[in-house]
This record gives sequence, structure tokens and C-alpha cells, in this order.
Amino acid sequence: MAYRPFLVLVLFAACSPSTAEVESAPPAVAATAAEQPASGSDSTTLVVYKEATCPCCNSWVDYMRSNGFRVVTYNVSDLDAVKQKHGIAPALQSCHTTEVGGYYIEGHVPAELVRKLLSQRPHVAGIAVPGMPVGSPGMEVGPPEPYDILTVDSAGRTAVFGSRGR
Repeated sequence: MAYRPFLVLVLFAACSPSTAEVESAPPAVAATAAEQPASGSDSTTLVVYKEATCPCCNSWVDYMRSNGFRVVTYNVSDLDAVKQKHGIAPALQSCHTTEVGGYYIEGHVPAELVRKLLSQRPHVAGIAVPGMPVGSPGMEVGPPEPYDILTVDSAGRTAVFGSRGR
């Protein structure tokens, strides 16, 4: 399985910021009120902030749409600013950040766990799949690796919300 680290490296490089990329307008300017709720306040519309050239982010967006979610995307050149806004620690970060129902969703979180978050409404800031685990939604590029989906509270404390492959 020597190809896996190389493949993940190639995908991670594709998700890195491009110096030629231009930041999209903020949500309030980029879409009409009918198209876009304010910062993911609608419990069913995912507002995804990502790099324009990231193939795994685009795959995750397609996966979420195929699982019944309405998705609005914004290609940004300063994804770190979005992560800082939500207080997402570097160890929890992935290649895209999503807002929905007053929560953040960091990375390649499975659809059923987003639904679980929205139905249970726990007192957390969001949920995260740190990094880019192979086999997670949008990262189906090789044999799946085990990974955890974590809740993150406002103080940055984490707990396992779900697991895959364990």
C-alpha cells in the first residue's frame, strides 16, 4: 500500500491554496436571500467554504447533495479565516468547512452524522473529521482507513461522535 501516502499527498496538494485564486464575494453579496440563508442558519442547507480546485471537496459536496442536502458553496482564498472564525484548532482541520444549523462541520463527515447532529442538537460548536482519511466521503481513493468523527465544544474539547472502520 505504498501508493496511499503518495495519493493522499497529491489530493492534499490539490486542496492547497492557489496564489492565482480570487476570493468569492461574501454570502450576503454572492446570492439572493432565496438562495442563501445567513451563515448556515437553515438546518438543512449546508454552506461550504472550500478551495475552488480541490477535487475531494467537490466530491464531498456531490455526496452530500446525493444524500438529500441542499448545498451552497463558496470558493475562498483564505480558508484559514473561516476556520479561525469558528475556532477550529489546527489538529482538527481538514480541507473544507461547512456551516449548518448553527454548527460547523469540518472535513469529510458522513451524511448520517450530519443528520444526527441536526436532530439531536447537542451543545457543541461542531463536528469534525480531522485530516483527509482515505475512504471517508469524498476521499474514496483507496482502501478505507479507520477514522473518528468528533464533536467539538466551545472550549475545543473533543469526544467521539461516531467511527468508521473501527
